[in-house]
Amino acid sequence: MNPADLPVAVIAGGLATRLRPITEKVPKLLIEVAGEPFFSHQLRLLKNAGLTRIVLCVGHLGEMIAAEYGDGRKWGVHITYSFDGPKLLGTGGALIRALPLLGDAFYVLYGDSYLPVDYLEVGRAFLATGKAGLMTVYENHGRFDASNVWFAGGQIKVYDKQSKVPEMHYIDYGLGLLHACALDGWPRDEAVDLAAVYGRLVANRELAGYEVKQRFYEIGSPTGLQELDALLRAKRTDAS
Repeated sequence: MNPADLPVAVIAGGLATRLRPITEKVPKLLIEVAGEPFFSHQLRLLKNAGLTRIVLCVGHLGEMIAAEYGDGRKWGVHITYSFDGPKLLGTGGALIRALPLLGDAFYVLYGDSYLPVDYLEVGRAFLATGKAGLMTVYENHGRFDASNVWFAGGQIKVYDKQSKVPEMHYIDYGLGLLHACALDGWPRDEAVDLAAVYGRLVANRELAGYEVKQRFYEIGSPTGLQELDALLRAKRTDAS
């Protein structure tokens, strides 16, 4: 299996409450960053990495995203959409809803993450593990957000966003890969948190860890949004 052939599930169905009032009328993917909607930057990053099959898991104001990007043809990618429906399904529930579009194996990317990483290398590592899932992790030490992963000896020992242990020096980087079987046993058409899915995989020793050295960027908070805006504007200036 070639990792370039795997689809990317972009989870973008939440309410983005930390960015209100902006997100009351504009979905997070369409928030302007460095003069463009954030999703344009994210798409460019994925396309340049060699990933062109995108499955957008959308809910709140998702129709606006579909109207703006359509099938992705003008970006040189192929976009399909999976809508939560009348109630929000959470990060895990959205993936379960999208499984018919995703197939047996796929990348998972949060809709507010901008991750300068070698996606294909991460994909190759996942396929080589034979495990149901893989989580990328970054040695964070509480710098950019609360650390939530105990990662040691190349293994994820604990992943928990609520209950902290002193050994948690790493953080979920924002990119994962899953086989469809990782979602077996979870309820359909109900809210499911992807963190709970990952937690069960850790307990079953089915979640591989991949350490990333490049820091992550995000627009899930006002501070993160300002920081990424400055970074992308500086890159544009350097390129010119």
